[in-house]
Amino acid sequence: MTRFNRRHFLQTTGALLGSSSLLKGTDLFAAPSLAFPTRPLIFAHRGASALRPEHTLAAYGKAIIDGADYIEPDLVPTKDGKLIARHESNITDTTDVAQHPEFANRRRVMTIDGKEQEGWFTSDFTLAEIKQLRACERLSKIRPFNSRYNGWFEIPSLEEVIDFVAATSTAYGKNIGLIPEIKHPTHFRKIGLPSEDKLVEILDHHPYTRQTAVEIQSFEPTALRYLHQKIGQNHPNWKLMFLLGDPDMPPADILASGGKTTYRNLITKEGLQDIRRYADAIGPANEYLIPQDNTGQWLQPTSLIQDAHEAGLLVHSYTCRPENIFLPRQLRNQEGDSSRNIQGSIAEIRRYLSMGLDGFFTDDPAIGRLAITEL
Repeated sequence: MTRFNRRHFLQTTGALLGSSSLLKGTDLFAAPSLAFPTRPLIFAHRGASALRPEHTLAAYGKAIIDGADYIEPDLVPTKDGKLIARHESNITDTTDVAQHPEFANRRRVMTIDGKEQEGWFTSDFTLAEIKQLRACERLSKIRPFNSRYNGWFEIPSLEEVIDFVAATSTAYGKNIGLIPEIKHPTHFRKIGLPSEDKLVEILDHHPYTRQTAVEIQSFEPTALRYLHQKIGQNHPNWKLMFLLGDPDMPPADILASGGKTTYRNLITKEGLQDIRRYADAIGPANEYLIPQDNTGQWLQPTSLIQDAHEAGLLVHSYTCRPENIFLPRQLRNQEGDSSRNIQGSIAEIRRYLSMGLDGFFTDDPAIGRLAITEL
């Protein structure tokens, strides 16, 4: 366990402690349930990423203040095998690495899960080097407000995230869960940086994550099957969730082995029964619940939530975002693509909840809390 970074914590509080009128009605003492929840759970997608740069302690802290039940650190390894909170290994758009001339020669092309990318990658940096960088807003055109925080915050390690959540949870008297995602496990295993064992080691080492609710996510069944065997019955407060990607694409581990089974093939009624053997929940994109046409119009709902429940699986969907551009066309207003549409976002969330959804990822947990409270 690393020592809590007090300087980083104090640096962060100025950005996360702004009051929010959306907090009214938040239950600060509701703990995440370890069984089928009695109320829907709110997962802070990369923190309160609609309001602060994603995967920073500021975003996580704002999410906790605004009523999230869980915060989500996406995890990628560094060159020296440390797990840090970034959405992808490619840190070109989420850090100021391009402004560091000492790292200019590390820009390169890398193939991840069959897709070629160019930029700077965490696997080429040690943790000490990553700590020289600062976070930047990824969606600067849609969320220009967040760009004012560019350069403020360090890239946190998983240990720092856990320390921060544990400290904040204690301060607020609210049990906050963690829902980490292992990114690209097949890719990182191939280059000698597997994440699964390291993640379990870190979670098992910290007293907070030994007792709070933890839900580990992956888009790859192989990683989840391995974790299911490794964890066994040792951590009844930990869950595993199988994330669902593009319905017509195979998961990266299946593709790497030459298989052609797609996500759509895996969620038949028989497929869901098989998923239940190694996972507790599925994480579909919202379009799995209500498909959209090519203009963004909602079509007819599917039976996925009901089918998953019949198989004994929870359903935690992703991602509810408050800007018009991300909403189903029926719920958008006339304020422009990047405009925040709180009522539209509430309406979207409540539609999914009416179908029996157990929990949802949102970039703005305060809006999620409003949706649940008003419901």
